Amino acid sequence: MTKKEIALLKLLIERRNEVVSREQILETVWGYDIYPSTRTVDNFILAFRKYFEVDPKIPQYFFSVRGVGYKFVCK
Repeated sequence: MTKKEIALLKLLIERRNEVVSREQILETVWGYDIYPSTRTVDNFILAFRKYFEVDPKIPQYFFSVRGVGYKFVCK
């Protein structure tokens, strides 16, 4: 995993079961000076689903919250 992937995973784990907005993710992981597109966050989440989900098309841990951001659910 890359440093950015680790930082994003850490953020989602710390905020588990909470929705984290794309803006919060971008500010926390990439910082205020470097602001990639929100698609960057989407691509990182897709990578996490490939790494951790049994079936990435039916996520059990990494959920999209339409128009808001993402949520990591730990059971």
